[in-house]
Amino acid sequence: MSSLGWTSAEQPVVATVTGLARELADPIRLTVLQLLAHEGPHGMTQLADILGVTPARLGNHLAKLRQAGLVATEQSGRHVTYRLADPAITAVLDALADYAGGALPLPGPATPPERLCYDHAAGRLGVAVLDHLLDEDAVRRRSDTDELELGPRAEEVLGRFGIDVSEVAGGRRKIATSCLDRTLRRPHLGGALGNAVLNRLRAEELVELDADGRTLTVRAARRLRSLVPGFAEVPGGLARNTGTTHPVAPGATSGLGVR
Repeated sequence: MSSLGWTSAEQPVVATVTGLARELADPIRLTVLQLLAHEGPHGMTQLADILGVTPARLGNHLAKLRQAGLVATEQSGRHVTYRLADPAITAVLDALADYAGGALPLPGPATPPERLCYDHAAGRLGVAVLDHLLDEDAVRRRSDTDELELGPRAEEVLGRFGIDVSEVAGGRRKIATSCLDRTLRRPHLGGALGNAVLNRLRAEELVELDADGRTLTVRAARRLRSLVPGFAEVPGGLARNTGTTHPVAPGATSGLGVR
């Protein structure tokens, strides 16, 4: 029996090259690989927002890339991120860009809408609120958990929002949690305090719940930024460009789930 020749699709090297070419021929899958190669791991919702496609449509493409062995997944709680299975694919993409005479197209990050995670603000607003409360020592992290505790300045800082700390702390629900944001991949404020902050922002007509019940419209951006200064510094998932960022605590998971 003769060995497989270069004209055979079953020849291992030929099969690898033609399989890769088949995946790169699709613009969506090509761009996904570009994003993962040059910007690192992304969640599916984040990729869908950047590409401007539905998560369902993108899911089919990601499944094909996984089947082809080009991407791999990492899971933390309910949050799944996609990364290149082999960093060597970056050199292939760069070689194709050189051949084409310029960089392959890479979309910029999309600014996600302000939205809800259960009954508290998520997205840029939710992240900025948590950053602000941590910076002001109104809440503090606890080791090895996403549950937060009130800080020494809680009454003063939360009083600016019109929140009575004793009412928030008096319920059966966790006072505050650090909830991993599915789009920004940074924690936002959850728990009873997250709900209380959102209720006050709505009562003051700084934000309004949209008809879909899932997104928020900012009604008074200047007043909101004066109350939550970091809100202007969390653009579409990029880290804040001033001050200290507050990543998820080591070993912690997303207390209320990823939204």
